[in-house]
Amino acid sequence: MAGLAIETSDGMVAAGVVGEERALSVSGDVRRVSVPQFMARKGGVPLVCLTAYTAPVARLLDPHVDMLLVGDSLGMVVYGYDSTLPVTLAQMIAHGDAVVRHTKKALIVVDLPFGSYQASPPAAFEAAAAVMSRTGCTAVKLEGGVEMADTVAYLVQRGIPVMGHVGLTPQAVNALGGYRARGKDDAESVKISMDARAIVDAGAFSVVVEAVREPLARELTADLPVPVIGIGGSPACDGQILVTDDLLGLFGAFTPRFVKRYAELGEAIDAAAAAYATEVRSRAFPGPEHVFGTKPRSG
Repeated sequence: MAGLAIETSDGMVAAGVVGEERALSVSGDVRRVSVPQFMARKGGVPLVCLTAYTAPVARLLDPHVDMLLVGDSLGMVVYGYDSTLPVTLAQMIAHGDAVVRHTKKALIVVDLPFGSYQASPPAAFEAAAAVMSRTGCTAVKLEGGVEMADTVAYLVQRGIPVMGHVGLTPQAVNALGGYRARGKDDAESVKISMDARAIVDAGAFSVVVEAVREPLARELTADLPVPVIGIGGSPACDGQILVTDDLLGLFGAFTPRFVKRYAELGEAIDAAAAAYATEVRSRAFPGPEHVFGTKPRSG
């Protein structure tokens, strides 16, 4: 990948060189998970995957996961959009850069946002090259199946690792008629299977299967030669991914069926903010220990 370069405001930047340098970040014996290592976990110990959008959260998650996805879900989670559709390439690059720079272990995958890759394979390459060169991430993820197979092949042939995403694909929410489970009838199941097979045959190193019925997710996991990562899929999948803010209880009151909340940090933040407000209004905060010049100097 050392020969991959794009023109930026800073001149020519070799995406492969930047990615390699950051991928070899070492702290003791800790090295970043590579694509071949990720693929080698097919059928083994399940792969642990979460989303990350900011440096502090990425740093906390990094020791515990195999992959961090800088997902375009940041549009809803971080920016408060109604969907992922308004997310820009610049936003993905900014958040991807923060996550890569503050992690050492996890494989980092960055979503290509809506409109950045669908027009043509060359357009997808331009977007993916920008993401990889400016963030140092290891791979990109894109949504779609049969219709995106040529694009996946085009990227992979040019040294860009691609993770696929089939089933419920949020960027196609308008065409799908909303955020609902997929594969409920035979025709839809066949299409999802064809989509997954097409992008894997095109060279995707892994595929996310979102909100599909359990038997179909189990079948895809058994049939496909690459790791299948479930989100509302099946416990039989080769790995699982969730939106971190969902499992921490930070994102809204609605909890999708496939989410398990491992903490209720939203409630804790609400309580902390309420306590702070009460103390400020009553002048209990700040106290003498929080201000300067209230203690006699020693010596």
